[in-house]
Amino acid sequence: MKRLHVHISVDGLEPAIQFYNTLFNQQATVVKDDYAKWMLDDPAINFAISDRGNQPGLNHLGFQVESDEALEEISARLTQANIGKRAELDAQCCYAHSNKYWTKDPAGIPWENFHTMGEVKTFNGDDPSQPEPVAAQHSQGESAGERCCS
Repeated sequence: MKRLHVHISVDGLEPAIQFYNTLFNQQATVVKDDYAKWMLDDPAINFAISDRGNQPGLNHLGFQVESDEALEEISARLTQANIGKRAELDAQCCYAHSNKYWTKDPAGIPWENFHTMGEVKTFNGDDPSQPEPVAAQHSQGESAGERCCS
């Protein structure tokens, strides 16, 4: 099964959480100081919001898949169609440990296709007391904020 992923940047997390709890008729499944997520079954969607200083509005879309094999199927389709992508394997982002491929649609909207393997304690998986780790397979010059949900 694939689950549509939508990530919205908000200006004020609490009012947004209240709005989406009401809209979805369901409490958020994950709530952090800067992030919330609803795992909805009808429709099948992973809907996330964050208050991390980005411009309010659509941050990115994507597909969450249940296995690395399903993720590789998406990657193969993108490669076959000669659509560029950027791999982030073993990534720690949005409180999750995932393998993912990023691409952009013709309108420039980022798409994150990913398989989540577990949870991490911070938004980027970083320990604030430690130097930033080198992430697997990301473009040179990117900071943690650029790698994670941007």
